[in-house]
Amino acid sequence: MVTGGRILSDKVLNLTDENFEAEVLRSKEPVLVDFWASWCQPCRMIAPFVEEAAEQFAGRARVGKLDVDQNAAVADRYGINGIPTLLVFKDGRVVEQRVGALSKAEIFRLLESHAIALA
Repeated sequence: MVTGGRILSDKVLNLTDENFEAEVLRSKEPVLVDFWASWCQPCRMIAPFVEEAAEQFAGRARVGKLDVDQNAAVADRYGINGIPTLLVFKDGRVVEQRVGALSKAEIFRLLESHAIALA
């Protein structure tokens, strides 16, 4: 997936209004969703951290990005007013939410608290 001229990790899900239910709400693993837009500078700032989280938590959690300009139905459904907004879904429901640009450590902590523990 290309965003802002950059190729995203193949571990980052490209979420849309059409695939959101299958990829997020029905996921067996927790899912971190980054609600973003290409014109949003703070969104672009955290993009590398989101990509790293997808790599780091592969097999324990899923990570996806949803462009709010292209997918207004899902953004409206979850009341996304400011971006970036990060939501963590578990068993089809939101279990945690953060608005604004987070540090890499904050994103990793957010996901770690919900990721599946490895045996």
